[in-house]
Amino acid sequence: MAFFRVLTEKLEGLTRLITPHERWLILISADPDALGSSMALRQIIRSRGGQAEIGHVNDISRPDNLAMIRTLRIPLTRVTPDIAKCCQRFAMVDSQPHHSTDFPPVDYDIILDHHPLDPAHPARAKYVDIRTDYGACSSLLTEYLYNLGIKPGKFLATALLYGIKTDTGSFERDFSDVDVKAFSYLSKLADKLLLRRIVHADFHRKWLKYFSRAFERARSVGREGFFAYVGPVENPDALVVLADFFLRVHGLSWNCIAGIYNDKLVAVMRSDGMRRNMGRKAQDWFGAFGCAGGHKMAARAEIDLSRLAGYDPEQFLWKRLTGRMLQPDWSVAEGEACPVKAAQAGS
Repeated sequence: MAFFRVLTEKLEGLTRLITPHERWLILISADPDALGSSMALRQIIRSRGGQAEIGHVNDISRPDNLAMIRTLRIPLTRVTPDIAKCCQRFAMVDSQPHHSTDFPPVDYDIILDHHPLDPAHPARAKYVDIRTDYGACSSLLTEYLYNLGIKPGKFLATALLYGIKTDTGSFERDFSDVDVKAFSYLSKLADKLLLRRIVHADFHRKWLKYFSRAFERARSVGREGFFAYVGPVENPDALVVLADFFLRVHGLSWNCIAGIYNDKLVAVMRSDGMRRNMGRKAQDWFGAFGCAGGHKMAARAEIDLSRLAGYDPEQFLWKRLTGRMLQPDWSVAEGEACPVKAAQAGS
């Protein structure tokens, strides 16, 4: 009996797209699951005689991501308009084109993902495989490797294993049988010491100031919600660390941690998965204003500050979270602080 599903016929559609000597660019928003998945797809492309680079569109500063890249020797390139022009083929893993405006407007050949589908933004490519019931895209790529007879080496196996670990929250979030099988299979091939080195890289010392801000500006939302706006951050990954941390507070079932990065309001949301689906909540609260979505237990929203049209970012978030701004309404209440308009008037 096969350990995974038999995908021989299905994968013919993917392998037919890969021809020798063509140059591929695998686009990602770098996180552990995306890094592991992109390494696996790169291995598949190289096994068919193609060339592939992994291009990321986001800044990478989370210590575990940096440790993963360094320890597992993951080759990465920052995506620029010029690099996109140098490739004939384009793939995307662990994401969909509408998830970020930073993804270049190219025609995709392959899209592999596990995030929820958005009917308003269908993923279009010559080969699309989006498994919304999988806890991690790394599990899907492990299935692909197994079906193609490619045994991952210790670096690739460790990357995929860590991708599954992070996206399933060590199997505390939603997961499938395939995630369990993939984790079991990879555990025998991964390097545990390398994995330990990555896992124990939690956060930068310079991020401690954001903890202080979050404690000072914390607000309760209802009986079980927590909200903190920390202002400008040097990287939005700091918000992810804070959101994961505050979810561990007894009596809280969800949180929203937000800040400003590169003229964007970034809100990271977490829940225990018991009552709220944070992916849906993110769309309800912020979908009309910018990019928003995610999973039941983890979600994110990014809104250009220009879209706030005068609202103070913290007050805007508070009104949305508490239902005091039910519809997109860009008028500013009389007497309410309007720093954006003030800045525009003074420029």
